[in-house]
Amino acid sequence: MTKPPTEAGRHDIEIRVVSQFIPDQSNPDDAEFVFAYTITITNAGDETAQLISRYWRVIDANDEVIEVRGEGVVGEQPVLEPGESYRYTSGTVLKTAVGYMEGSYQMRTDAGEEFEAPIPAFSLSTPSSLH
Repeated sequence: MTKPPTEAGRHDIEIRVVSQFIPDQSNPDDAEFVFAYTITITNAGDETAQLISRYWRVIDANDEVIEVRGEGVVGEQPVLEPGESYRYTSGTVLKTAVGYMEGSYQMRTDAGEEFEAPIPAFSLSTPSSLH
């Protein structure tokens, strides 16, 4: 007898993030620290899933929180078949040299079932802020 797929198996979205400081676009004297982040989203689940919208919390070293919500990512709402990945690069500006981001993607299966794919917190920091 075959077991039905688990929720995790059906909706397993893996998210990897690489962030970097962009010094030539930053102006520390004016408290503008520009960061880029490249995200790879992999559908490790059993069902096709489309990224519908995003939610971000961007937190700087002063505990100032900026919340961002919007459709898709970089103007797209990619559809990921099982095993497929999608990569994009975006950015943010902080008022401090250190901060972090976290959030989630709202996903939808071909059957119309919606679920959330959490984005684990990742750091944003200038090279000089690391000890």
